[in-house]
Amino acid sequence: MPPQHDRLTIGELAARSGLAASALRYYEELGLIASSRTTGGQRRYHRAMLRRVAFVRAAQRVGLSLDEAGQALARLPEDRAPTAAQWAPVARAWQRRIDEQIAELQLLRRKLGGCVGCGCLSLKRCALYNPDDTAADHGPGARWLLGDTPPEPEPPTTA
Repeated sequence: MPPQHDRLTIGELAARSGLAASALRYYEELGLIASSRTTGGQRRYHRAMLRRVAFVRAAQRVGLSLDEAGQALARLPEDRAPTAAQWAPVARAWQRRIDEQIAELQLLRRKLGGCVGCGCLSLKRCALYNPDDTAADHGPGARWLLGDTPPEPEPPTTA
């Protein structure tokens, strides 16, 4: 067992991590971090929990859910920094996730100009991108922003 001076109270962990104590208790409830208890029942966290909290916050920044962060943490040591070999598969998974997010954002960026951000859900006035509400045939949601391709507009007829 690590020496007591290597343990943080929940207040110290909150101050060092930038999270509220309630968030830390929730992380512990989910199994993302762990604590031991003093004889008086107070939580004490090993300093390695700072790294785990930082990991969870970084995971959330790249769009992972807390469940996904927990799955990744389960592959890493709890009481020390991971080795390069332990970290590599987690990093590769995050890189794939970030690449997917970049692709989604680039698609959204391209579509915003023509779609004015509406997604052509069911706008009757949008005869160019959603004539006769054809977007509804593709399913719920903002179909054109989600990646479906709108039909080409009919060319004007000349008399």
